Amino acid sequence: MLKNVPMRKNPFSKEGARRFLLGSYEEKGFLVKFALYLVLIVISYIYLYPLLYMLVTSFMSVDDLVNDSVHWIPTSLNFDNFKQAFEVMDFKNTILDTLQLSVIPAACQVVVCCLTGYAFSRYRFKGKAIGWGLLILTFVLPSQATMVPTYLIFKDMNIIGTVWAFVLPAVLGQGFKTTIITLVFFLFFSQISTSQIEAASLDGCGHFKVFFYIALPCVGAAFIIGFLFSLVWYWNETYLTSMYISNSSIGNTNSMTTLLVKLSQFEASYKLLNEGNGDNTLNEAIRMAGTVICITPLLVVYFCLQKYFVQSVDMVGLKD
Repeated sequence: MLKNVPMRKNPFSKEGARRFLLGSYEEKGFLVKFALYLVLIVISYIYLYPLLYMLVTSFMSVDDLVNDSVHWIPTSLNFDNFKQAFEVMDFKNTILDTLQLSVIPAACQVVVCCLTGYAFSRYRFKGKAIGWGLLILTFVLPSQATMVPTYLIFKDMNIIGTVWAFVLPAVLGQGFKTTIITLVFFLFFSQISTSQIEAASLDGCGHFKVFFYIALPCVGAAFIIGFLFSLVWYWNETYLTSMYISNSSIGNTNSMTTLLVKLSQFEASYKLLNEGNGDNTLNEAIRMAGTVICITPLLVVYFCLQKYFVQSVDMVGLKD
């Protein structure tokens, strides 16, 4: 006895051509995929072109820079550009200051935002709406409006020029873009099933045990997202770092500074370092080498954590 076998549609028919070009409910068509990949290629080009140009230029010699026939492939790799950039930026000491001024405040900020996000997601208390309003206000209010009174307060507390100028606001929930990281934790904590918490409470777990044994293991990805974002914001901050931490006088080795602040002072520092060497002209290759040095640590951190970052994005929206 013959079974009813569904007939496959002819791909050369009108219906088959329509499904191939426009797709169906189960699968995207060729035109949709082509448009999607085209957009991705254009966006990738926009982001990657400056990075490739910067990397290639950093290895060029002076002869390659003035040679119109040399565009993407240098005649030889000139590592002396990086050597001079390391010396100008005082990399050994500056990277230690940068890590202190970025990693420590970022870690403190993530812990505080975790506690705040958990409180807003799991508890009902008086003034919760006001708390949300104040949290949003700190994000909307520009830092330029508060930097002068903040500077005067820090000066009275004698923490200007120290890492505490960044750590103390992070501990008190006033770090860079604290609202965004708090919202990240709020969303992750909101995904936890209420039945899990109720079951733990019935087993005798108090608030602290529920937080440490039930909630925290479920938001490990939020820690990675929050720390990565916070690290980038503290790493890239130059204006407030120059105001609260660094000394504006070039050559003062007693004050803390960061790689980005050194990069903003790169040309003046280069001329000061090579003042007695006759030709102290700064070329584009040395400047690009200094830029590569500044962004490389962040790129390494991102490539190491990108797997967890993507996994955390996939987890958002899933709830038992």
